[in-house]
Amino acid sequence: MTIASSPSAVRRQPPLDLPRRRGLVLGVGLLIGLAVAVLWSAQLADDAIGVTTANGLLGEDASSANLTGTVTGLVFAFVTGLAGTFTACNVAVFSAVAPMLETGRQSAASRLAQALRPMGWIALGAAVVAGAYGAIGALLGSKLPQLSTATVGTAPVRVLQSIAVFGVIGLVMLYLGVAALGLVPDPLARASARTRQLVMGALVGGFLIGRPWPLFHKMFLYAASTHNAAFGAATFVLVVIGNMLVLGVVFLLLSLTPLPRWLRARPGRIAAVTSSALLIGGAFTVAYWCLRVPSHFGVGWFPAMPWH
Repeated sequence: MTIASSPSAVRRQPPLDLPRRRGLVLGVGLLIGLAVAVLWSAQLADDAIGVTTANGLLGEDASSANLTGTVTGLVFAFVTGLAGTFTACNVAVFSAVAPMLETGRQSAASRLAQALRPMGWIALGAAVVAGAYGAIGALLGSKLPQLSTATVGTAPVRVLQSIAVFGVIGLVMLYLGVAALGLVPDPLARASARTRQLVMGALVGGFLIGRPWPLFHKMFLYAASTHNAAFGAATFVLVVIGNMLVLGVVFLLLSLTPLPRWLRARPGRIAAVTSSALLIGGAFTVAYWCLRVPSHFGVGWFPAMPWH
């Protein structure tokens, strides 16, 4: 004789499009993000990879490069964006774009076309936010905390802006990651795929509002010195394009693998991958910028590795 499930047991079962072990997905995502923040080597990412890449692309020492014209400034902006792909102020971009990998087309050409659309809308959202901030930065110059030389205690004001901006972005990513598991209301639940992609792009563009990386700071100072809003917007758009170039290539290559088919093969996988990506990126961003960075200035405590 079949025993019917009780109403309470039925209610406890998550919807079919959500992973069954939501607590496990949540815990693992948060732990991985925290572990990456602890283990992250800023010297490796910023200097060994970022600065070395910029030096190679420019053919000279990027930190001492002389920015003397529009073309030079634009080239430097793009190189700065490309070289800064794997810095701590940009790496979480991968988490914002990962949820877009949901195409189920079969042929290589159709899958590439399907993948290009979300990347295009993400890039548009990022370019709008980055361009607007670049224009404002060129007009305001040193009035922006990000370009200020002032300090609060021992902490530079521009670092405090980074902590605030990345803290907010990280919290947004964490919330969206939890919402993807159906554990809290999803503010984008009724939004179209295009709107969600634009929102993800806006988060990507928002990373420039807090970026303290020295090469980016050099580029920003030059753009601000021109007091030209159009030039400021153009440089920031080029930075964000450079930031997303490697990411876009990786995204398009993944669309040609069996991964999209694997995601759709079982209900709940898309939500699990989406949530995990956002949770890892959000946890890393909050832990690194709101806990690890302040600890360098004597505020709070964070585990220190020998290579930090």
